[in-house]
Amino acid sequence: MKVALLGGTGAVGQRFVKMLAGHPWFELTVITGKTSVGRRYGQVNWVLEGEVPEEFRDLVVAENSLESLRGVDLVFSALPSKEAREFERELMKRGIPLVSNASALRMDPLVPLVIPEVNPDHLYLIERQREMGIGPAATDPNCTTTVLTLPLKPLHDAYNLRRLDVASYQALSGAGYPGVPSYDIVDNVIPFIPGEEEKVENETRKLLGRLDGGEITFASFEVQATCMRVPVLDGHLVAVHAEFENEVDPEEAARLLENFSSEPQSLGLPTAPSKPIHVRREEDRPQPRYDRDAEGGMSVVVGRIRRGANKRSLLFIVVGHNTVRGAAGQAILLAELMRAKNLI
Repeated sequence: MKVALLGGTGAVGQRFVKMLAGHPWFELTVITGKTSVGRRYGQVNWVLEGEVPEEFRDLVVAENSLESLRGVDLVFSALPSKEAREFERELMKRGIPLVSNASALRMDPLVPLVIPEVNPDHLYLIERQREMGIGPAATDPNCTTTVLTLPLKPLHDAYNLRRLDVASYQALSGAGYPGVPSYDIVDNVIPFIPGEEEKVENETRKLLGRLDGGEITFASFEVQATCMRVPVLDGHLVAVHAEFENEVDPEEAARLLENFSSEPQSLGLPTAPSKPIHVRREEDRPQPRYDRDAEGGMSVVVGRIRRGANKRSLLFIVVGHNTVRGAAGQAILLAELMRAKNLI
């Protein structure tokens, strides 16, 4: 499939480019970027490790327009939310297949918000889109929401989540490039990220909600989140306190997490990790520096699993790569799942 990437010159866009190099199903033929139109992609300010993939060096950056997307089979979006809002809706109206990493459409009741291992059944909403003559379009969630929700899925299925209190310690790359000024973040922690707490609180409940009569009924558990920016380059860490309807045994919970797999694994999708969740038993793991690159950054790592204040509560730490599993890699995996289900 020939694919286009909107917003391909930013930090997340560059992660898309890196992960799409040599992809067996998707051929990246169009890259758009607001400030680099007309330049060869090899001339952009590359902010990731390594070099610009050779196959894209001479690709000329196009403008964000419908004309630029002629002949493509699928569009990935890494646009900022304000830019994405109108343009992505126009793509939906015109029936151009879209997988978006932007937040603009995440809460739209007609658009599935999907982590491929968590709620693949929500892709049924694309059938409703087809009935209305729009789409197909799907989105992936906020990077912190992804890291948090992957381990919550098997726990919620087993014990029925009732209340969730989380604190996230988020990497600098989550703010894009150039991101947070060095004077603000060096020797410091910033205890507020605009809009982030609302995304975590709302998106988690949509992801773990149920498909009911062609609509998503949000999960009923309560969520409280505090989100902070810390001086780490990549890898979001989330401290989780979860309370359930049923009694939880920490060792049994650890086994559920270790053994968890879902449709991307059974289908053998190209970007799917063999294990979406890894469990560490050391008392001081996971840590962003050592655990963010698990299975190329596509797995999250959970540790410090222990009982909370009562027999129905569980505490744990989870780390995940925010621009791989939390952004570009997840969107690519979602597109692979949609292709495997013949939705694109």
